[in-house]
Amino acid sequence: MCGIVGYIGHREAYPIIVKGLQRLEYRGYDSAGVALLSDGLQMHKCKGKVSDLTDLAKAKNVSGTLGIGHTRWATHGPPSDANSHPHMSQSGRLALIHNGIIENFESLKEALSGRGFTFQSDTDTEVLVNLIEDIMLSEKLPVEKAVRIALNQVIGAYAICVVDKERDGQIVVAKKGSPLVIGVGQGEYFIASDASPFLEYTKQAVYLEEDEMALIRLGESLSIRSIPSDKVVEPYVTQLQMDLESIEKGGYDHFMLKEIYEQPRSIHDTMRGRLLPDQGIIRLGGVSEYKDKFLQADRILIIACGTSWHAGLVGEYVFEELSRIPVEVEYASEFRYRNPVITEKDVVIAISQSGETADTLAAIRLAKSKGATIFGICNVVGSSIAREAHAGAYTHAGPEIGVASTKAFTAQVTVLNMMALYIGYKKGVISSSDFHRSLFELDAIPGKIEKMLQSNEQTLKIAEEYKDSKNCLYLGRGYNFPVALEGALKLKEISYIHAEGYPAAEMKHGPIALIDEDMPVVVIAPLSMHYEKVVSNVQEVKARNGKVIAIVNPADKEIRRSLPFPCSYWPITSQ
Repeated sequence: MCGIVGYIGHREAYPIIVKGLQRLEYRGYDSAGVALLSDGLQMHKCKGKVSDLTDLAKAKNVSGTLGIGHTRWATHGPPSDANSHPHMSQSGRLALIHNGIIENFESLKEALSGRGFTFQSDTDTEVLVNLIEDIMLSEKLPVEKAVRIALNQVIGAYAICVVDKERDGQIVVAKKGSPLVIGVGQGEYFIASDASPFLEYTKQAVYLEEDEMALIRLGESLSIRSIPSDKVVEPYVTQLQMDLESIEKGGYDHFMLKEIYEQPRSIHDTMRGRLLPDQGIIRLGGVSEYKDKFLQADRILIIACGTSWHAGLVGEYVFEELSRIPVEVEYASEFRYRNPVITEKDVVIAISQSGETADTLAAIRLAKSKGATIFGICNVVGSSIAREAHAGAYTHAGPEIGVASTKAFTAQVTVLNMMALYIGYKKGVISSSDFHRSLFELDAIPGKIEKMLQSNEQTLKIAEEYKDSKNCLYLGRGYNFPVALEGALKLKEISYIHAEGYPAAEMKHGPIALIDEDMPVVVIAPLSMHYEKVVSNVQEVKARNGKVIAIVNPADKEIRRSLPFPCSYWPITSQ
């Protein structure tokens, strides 16, 4: 994941680009760079964060009203000044930034080397910019035509911006498998991986579709074309719903911390107007519209990646228990590369915070081609998954800027619970009394999370105790096994500590051999039907001098009594 920002208009480009890169730094932070068109092509880039770029640029020429910028998360080639974006073509005429991976870059590089091109970096991106230049110069074409021809030779995913120093007043952009949005202002255009870099300037945006490119010219309307066919595409302008306040830190030290504390509100907003416990109603327009498809489904396939996949695993437990429909949860990245058995009686639920996850989009298209009904769960209005699905539900979690997803996960689980309750009730699996009780229990969740968040002091104490650990194990049973997986993922993403999530019952089949006095073990142990078995797992850990961090009910006694630092902040009082 990398961040792209571009600007063309009447303002100085550099301050806009740098501020945009700072907002996109969650997408990549091992190097950053800008290219500005002013008295030629000025390029400044370096290894490190955006702050390192601004330090470097203090003594440089950063004037100009046209520019592109990039913040990188390394894929091809390690983080270095040379591998940082933008990349310039061999003649110095073109500059290009790129998010994605060009899979056939080695064969393209070999062919270009045979035609006299040399390369200064290890990246696939430098290969692409030189391929475009080779086509442009050899066939005497304008850059936009050379971009289209080059991209038809490329295998892989990309979002790119290209600047030609001999064509002042224009930027060429293109997208396949990686998000790219164009902000439309008054006599100016903004380009970014998401809308956050330009929210204070315009709420009008055009989301490029798959295999589309755009020629952005100062003083002219957008020209969008299909990359494979070269057909003209009419731009569709979306009115953004986000506001600037929602993408600022709001007094918190980190976006992730802010988003953790936003969960009561994001869950409430996701349920608002849909969960009406006093009336005994769940309103989900997309589910209602395709109710018969769900009721008659042979199975439900949930496809997702990362955190969304963990939410899907929770959904598997919920759907099978409440609606008695068989559920399979698939990694989208694996699903798309095999030959899955899909029929017209399958319902596919695709989950993605951004609605732009490339593997999930590809899996959707595969399932759709086989006749399955597609239901999307995503957070971004107008995103690609929302447009591809037959129906769906937005999570209303608000923008999620933090690298590690938090509020999106709990909002996704909220939607899945409402869906399973609705379908189970319509099927007659759930009694009226259980259905109504569950509505009130769901409605109470935001308040319970508010209470749990009051345990910040205890959380800090435990973090301080275990911050130097090199490994960590997370255990849970039933619904809490996917939660254990998600907890381990968060620790890996944020602290770079190795962590694994395991079903608690499987601890003795391997992980127990690793437990010693240096291994903290997080155990999720509410007073559920599995409680006694989890207590046994705790005793096994203690017998090997493992350090247990337990997440328990306030009413817990057995685990709390046996541990020095129990995390007793799971504020639930019923199963």
